[in-house]
Amino acid sequence: MTVGILLAVLVSYGSTTARLRGIERKLNALLRHHGVDPTQGLLLSDRVKQLAADPGRKIEAIKVYREETGASLAEAKEAIESFTISK
Repeated sequence: MTVGILLAVLVSYGSTTARLRGIERKLNALLRHHGVDPTQGLLLSDRVKQLAADPGRKIEAIKVYREETGASLAEAKEAIESFTISK
């Protein structure tokens, strides 16, 4: 019984997460359509800044940034590169 409930919760969580990502993609597309950069104004967390400061962990910084913000790969790469250049 407990395993069944746990499984139902996990499936529900996965479904909710997938729906949320879809909504974020649609919102970003609408913003771009109207000439607004969806990543504009997004701040880098301390964790992302720490990772981005180490050239050997740039890819990890991009991955964490994407997880935290929902940004696309290109958007995350640009944000991390902008941070490292301005630093």
